[in-house]
Amino acid sequence: MSDFTNASSVLQTATSAHASDIFIVAGLPLSYKVHGAIQSSGDRLMPDNTEALIEDIYRLAGNRSMQRFLECGDDDFSFAIPGLSRYRVSTYKQRGSLAAVIRVIAFELPHPDELGIPPVILGLTSMTKGLILVTGPAGSGKSTTLSCLVERINTTRENHIITLEDPLEFLHRHKKSIVSQREISTDTDNYLTALRAALRQSPDVILLGEMRDHETIQTAMTAAETGHLVLSSLHTIGAANTISRIIDVFDASQQHQIAVQLSMVLRAVVSQQLVPAVGGGMIPAFEIMVMTPAISNMIRDNKTHQIEGIIYTSAKEDMISMDNSLLQLYRAGRITKETALQHCTNAEMMKKKLG
Repeated sequence: MSDFTNASSVLQTATSAHASDIFIVAGLPLSYKVHGAIQSSGDRLMPDNTEALIEDIYRLAGNRSMQRFLECGDDDFSFAIPGLSRYRVSTYKQRGSLAAVIRVIAFELPHPDELGIPPVILGLTSMTKGLILVTGPAGSGKSTTLSCLVERINTTRENHIITLEDPLEFLHRHKKSIVSQREISTDTDNYLTALRAALRQSPDVILLGEMRDHETIQTAMTAAETGHLVLSSLHTIGAANTISRIIDVFDASQQHQIAVQLSMVLRAVVSQQLVPAVGGGMIPAFEIMVMTPAISNMIRDNKTHQIEGIIYTSAKEDMISMDNSLLQLYRAGRITKETALQHCTNAEMMKKKLG
């Protein structure tokens, strides 16, 4: 990849190279993340280069004002270039200079099979109420999985789907469902305001980009309790950790009440991570927990640490531990033994199973 002087060329090159992210940081060459590896291009960028590129990006984003960014030091937005791709931009100041990380988002959501999302996860969309959580570290593909669930509902059910995202990623056309997509800070002030308003907008399904604080979590659980299907995400790994994180957000005096409520509204937790595939690229591994009476009792009785064991030993098709998911990928020749060991939760047990 060669050096560039304008943002359009940078975006064109990144999209053609199937890069997932673009890094514009002073002191480094222009850098791209392709299949999980960072590649650099051209000469080192100076602060005036990064400023010129970022000004050009704001121009491409419909001449978006830079005032908020320059005052606060951070800004998030998304925009599209017809015929090329969509882009999610996070601009920030570092060492007194302007910097940006840009996520490249395809116009068309890839087919779940291409993404490695198993049918059992898509099958969760048959639920009509309750809370479904997709969790994992940043950059593990949570937004893509959630978009696939929304798209499955959009093509199979006559619903009103409201998505609350920061910023918007995949754009959904109205198919069988009506899809209202709202971007935080552009279409509404914040998640909590938008979520409370959504309950008055006759929704069947609400996608909440992220459950960030106890008020949003409380409102999301109330929405799930009152007959809506709520899809959301958290930056946690594993169902047990996810449940503990939600309960721990609240004051000690409220935790038992929240645990009881969560035991009634939670329907499933999907945890995912991207791991290196044999032959290059990345492949997702999933832990799937679907609510059972036993798990519900464990949440209510503050025994969430026992949930991992239930998932690990489950023979049900719709329940799989992260380690068993990695084992399946290894046995199918999709990942190496080293990758399975590196990303598993119980290394001793994994070593025995790998032989």
